[in-house]
Amino acid sequence: MSLSIGCTLMCEQSPPTKLVKYAQKAEEVGFPFAVMSDHFNPWLDEQGHSPNAWVTLGAVANATQTLELMTYVTCPIGRYHPTVVAQQAATLGVLSEGRFSLGLGAGENLNEHVIGEGWDPVNERHERFAEALQIISELFEGGYVNFVGDHYRVDSAKLWDLPETRVPIGVAVSGPQSIEIAAPWADFMIAVEPDGDAVKNFDEATTAKKPARKVGQLPISWDSDQDKALARAHEQFRWFAGGWKVNAELPGPSAFDAASQFVRPEDVAEQMACGNDIDAVIEAVRPFAEAGFTDLALLQIGDEGQDEFFEAAPEILAALNQTLTA
Repeated sequence: MSLSIGCTLMCEQSPPTKLVKYAQKAEEVGFPFAVMSDHFNPWLDEQGHSPNAWVTLGAVANATQTLELMTYVTCPIGRYHPTVVAQQAATLGVLSEGRFSLGLGAGENLNEHVIGEGWDPVNERHERFAEALQIISELFEGGYVNFVGDHYRVDSAKLWDLPETRVPIGVAVSGPQSIEIAAPWADFMIAVEPDGDAVKNFDEATTAKKPARKVGQLPISWDSDQDKALARAHEQFRWFAGGWKVNAELPGPSAFDAASQFVRPEDVAEQMACGNDIDAVIEAVRPFAEAGFTDLALLQIGDEGQDEFFEAAPEILAALNQTLTA
């Protein structure tokens, strides 16, 4: 087993100035990569933040030298048009000197309803997403793009500033339909569940390409006070219990609060490691390695817990690397 361990810069729980500092700290303590969420709203009011991810990533790119960056994930079918996403990604690829990868997904109602165009049924969202992937991929080739689809039209668009190395495209998948959509355009796979079948199906669908990265994410609540860690996880991450099929449909923080009102602290404790037990983190990470993932971004829950997490990060990374390469 071998797994590269990164971290998460979570916009929903921290202001942009702190996210830049956390990125610098991540690079300093030895994380090779950091992923950043791209939200308009937080999941819950208690999280309290949601700065613009692209502006923040530009600042992070300028403030770091080696840290690989990735959106986890951007939705190119609602508040962003695919051409705008392509331009943002290409510019960030230039600013980061090739350290940026574009993670894409079909989005959540929570963020996309804000432009006032409603929230399409899942099949239509997948149709739009497939067209968006094609548009972005063609723009990354560097020429003029004209496109007429069922959902998008692009007239004579061209990206004038491209990085020396093409920005890799990762696609969030959750089942056969999303893998089928992603296969023609994805350079790597993104998923939040350690699903070995998804890894196998993705590899089979992208056989013409070199072996692809599979990037996962794992929330933890690291704190020397276990009760405090659990309380923080329950306060800010109880929404996680709903599962992605539910989470994609809810329209705002108040809906997530209502949907998670009966989630107990012990329910949260069953889903994620809370406290400062490295062995518990290792056991939570292990299923991703066994499923065939190549990269995993740890997500430390809560802004107030970041400093202690980064202090412990070298020890956590050393233990994980020793275990996962044994």
